[in-house]
Amino acid sequence: MTTPTNYEQGVPAYPVTKRDSSLAIISLVSGIIGWTIIPFIGSIVAVITGHLAKKEIRDSGNTMSGDGMALAGLILGYTMIGITLLILLIILVAVLAFMPVVKSEFGL
Repeated sequence: MTTPTNYEQGVPAYPVTKRDSSLAIISLVSGIIGWTIIPFIGSIVAVITGHLAKKEIRDSGNTMSGDGMALAGLILGYTMIGITLLILLIILVAVLAFMPVVKSEFGL
Protein backbone atom coordinates (compact mmCIF):
# COMPACT_ATOMS: atom_id res chain seq x y z
CA MET A 1 0.00 0.00 0.00
CA THR A 2 1.39 3.40 -0.96
CA THR A 3 0.81 6.75 0.67
CA PRO A 4 -0.30 9.81 -1.27
CA THR A 5 2.44 11.83 -2.90
CA ASN A 6 1.51 15.04 -1.08
CA TYR A 7 1.89 13.32 2.27
CA GLU A 8 5.44 12.27 1.46
CA GLN A 9 6.38 15.92 0.95
CA GLY A 10 4.97 16.93 4.32
CA VAL A 11 1.85 18.56 2.87
CA PRO A 12 -1.43 17.21 4.26
CA ALA A 13 -3.62 15.33 1.78
CA TYR A 14 -6.72 17.28 2.85
CA PRO A 15 -7.38 20.97 2.21
CA VAL A 16 -6.71 23.30 5.11
CA THR A 17 -9.59 25.68 5.74
CA LYS A 18 -9.00 29.15 7.02
CA ARG A 19 -11.10 30.43 9.88
CA ASP A 20 -12.61 33.89 9.85
CA SER A 21 -11.24 36.49 12.20
CA SER A 22 -13.77 37.31 14.89
CA LEU A 23 -12.49 40.87 15.00
CA ALA A 24 -13.24 41.21 11.28
CA ILE A 25 -16.81 40.05 11.88
CA ILE A 26 -17.18 42.48 14.80
CA SER A 27 -15.81 45.29 12.62
CA LEU A 28 -18.32 44.62 9.85
CA VAL A 29 -21.26 44.31 12.24
CA SER A 30 -20.21 47.46 14.11
CA GLY A 31 -19.89 49.34 10.84
CA ILE A 32 -23.45 48.38 9.91
CA ILE A 33 -24.69 49.28 13.39
CA GLY A 34 -22.82 52.58 13.07
CA TRP A 35 -24.96 53.41 10.03
CA THR A 36 -28.26 52.32 11.61
CA ILE A 37 -28.67 52.13 15.38
CA ILE A 38 -25.74 53.80 17.17
CA PRO A 39 -24.10 56.13 14.65
CA PHE A 40 -20.95 57.50 16.23
CA ILE A 41 -20.05 54.79 18.77
CA GLY A 42 -20.61 51.93 16.32
CA SER A 43 -18.35 53.62 13.80
CA ILE A 44 -15.53 54.07 16.30
CA VAL A 45 -15.78 50.40 17.30
CA ALA A 46 -15.74 49.41 13.61
CA VAL A 47 -12.56 51.38 12.95
CA ILE A 48 -10.71 50.06 16.01
CA THR A 49 -11.66 46.42 15.50
CA GLY A 50 -11.05 46.70 11.75
CA HIS A 51 -7.44 47.75 12.28
CA LEU A 52 -6.96 45.06 14.93
CA ALA A 53 -8.45 42.43 12.60
CA LYS A 54 -6.19 43.40 9.70
CA LYS A 55 -3.15 43.09 11.99
CA GLU A 56 -4.39 39.75 13.34
CA ILE A 57 -4.93 38.38 9.81
CA ARG A 58 -1.55 39.65 8.63
CA ASP A 59 0.23 38.06 11.63
CA SER A 60 -1.66 34.74 11.43
CA GLY A 61 0.63 33.22 8.81
CA ASN A 62 -2.11 32.74 6.21
CA THR A 63 -4.33 30.70 8.55
CA MET A 64 -7.07 33.32 8.97
CA SER A 65 -9.40 35.01 6.52
CA GLY A 66 -11.75 37.96 6.79
CA ASP A 67 -9.66 40.73 5.29
CA GLY A 68 -12.62 41.86 3.16
CA MET A 69 -14.92 42.05 6.18
CA ALA A 70 -12.35 44.08 8.09
CA LEU A 71 -11.92 46.42 5.12
CA ALA A 72 -15.69 46.86 4.78
CA GLY A 73 -15.94 47.66 8.51
CA LEU A 74 -13.16 50.23 8.16
CA ILE A 75 -14.82 51.87 5.16
CA LEU A 76 -18.22 52.02 6.88
CA GLY A 77 -16.69 53.34 10.10
CA TYR A 78 -14.48 56.02 8.57
CA THR A 79 -17.23 57.16 6.21
CA MET A 80 -19.75 57.61 9.03
CA ILE A 81 -17.21 59.41 11.22
CA GLY A 82 -16.39 61.76 8.33
CA ILE A 83 -20.05 62.47 7.61
CA THR A 84 -20.75 63.09 11.31
CA LEU A 85 -17.86 65.54 11.60
CA LEU A 86 -18.93 67.29 8.39
CA ILE A 87 -22.49 67.72 9.71
CA LEU A 88 -21.18 69.07 13.03
CA LEU A 89 -18.99 71.54 11.14
CA ILE A 90 -21.93 72.71 9.02
CA ILE A 91 -24.06 73.19 12.15
CA LEU A 92 -21.27 75.16 13.84
CA VAL A 93 -20.81 77.43 10.81
CA ALA A 94 -24.58 77.98 10.57
CA VAL A 95 -24.84 78.90 14.25
CA LEU A 96 -21.91 81.31 14.01
CA ALA A 97 -23.28 82.84 10.80
CA PHE A 98 -26.75 83.48 12.22
CA MET A 99 -25.63 84.65 15.67
CA PRO A 100 -25.26 88.35 14.63
CA VAL A 101 -28.75 88.26 13.08
CA VAL A 102 -30.29 86.88 16.27
CA LYS A 103 -28.44 89.42 18.45
CA SER A 104 -29.56 92.40 16.37
CA GLU A 105 -33.14 91.14 15.98
CA PHE A 106 -33.74 90.61 19.68
CA GLY A 107 -31.53 93.42 20.92
CA LEU A 108 -29.14 91.18 22.79
